[in-house]
Amino acid sequence: MGRFASLLLNWGPTLVCNVALPLVTYQALTDRGMSEVSALAVSAVWPVVEVGVLWAVRRRIDEIGVLTLIVIALGVGSSLLLDDERLVLLKESAVTGLFGLVLLGSLLAPRPLMFYFGRKFATDGSPERLAWWDGLWRYGGFRRTQRTLTVVWGVVFLAEAAVRIELTEVLPVDATVAVSAVLPYAVTAGLVTWTILYSRRARRRAAEANPAALAEPAHG
Repeated sequence: MGRFASLLLNWGPTLVCNVALPLVTYQALTDRGMSEVSALAVSAVWPVVEVGVLWAVRRRIDEIGVLTLIVIALGVGSSLLLDDERLVLLKESAVTGLFGLVLLGSLLAPRPLMFYFGRKFATDGSPERLAWWDGLWRYGGFRRTQRTLTVVWGVVFLAEAAVRIELTEVLPVDATVAVSAVLPYAVTAGLVTWTILYSRRARRRAAEANPAALAEPAHG
C-alpha cells in the first residue's frame, strides 16, 4: 500500500467522524430548533463511534477522537454554566483554558498528550510505524521534546484564554466578538509553525547524536 493511501485510510475516518459529521449534525439540529447544548452533546456520538470502532478493530485508542470528546465536553459544561450575554463570550476562552490545563496535567502521566498527537501526525497508523514512534520514547531527547511541546502548548492556551477574558472585561461586546473570531486561529497557526521548526531542530540534534535512533520503517 502506498504512503498516500495509508495516510488517507488513517486520516479519512478521523476527519469525517471528528470534524465533518459533528459540524453537520450540530448545524442541522440547531437549524431545527434544538438548543446549542443539546445539539453539541448529540454531535459527540460520531467521535464516540470512531473511538469504539478503532478499539474493536485494532485495540487502540484514537487520540484525536478522545481530544474531540474532551473539547465537546468542555463546551457543553461551559455552555451550561454561562448564560449571560457577556459570559457567553467567555465560553470559548474557558474551553481553551481548560484544555491548556488538560495538556499541562498530562505531564503527570507516563507520556504527555503531545506524544499521542505527534504519533497521529507522524505515522500512517500502521503497526510498524506506530511501534517505531512508541520506541522513540526510550531516548531522552525525544522525551524532552514531547514534554516541551506539551508545556508550550498548554501555557500558550492558558495565556490566550487569560487575554481573551481580560479583553472581554474592557472591550465592547462587538469588539470582543471580532477578537474571539481571529485570535484563536492566529495563536494556533503560531503554535503549529513553532512546533514544526522546533521539532525539526530536535530531530537534527537527535540524528547527529544517534543516527540510528530516528531510522523509520520501510513503507508498505
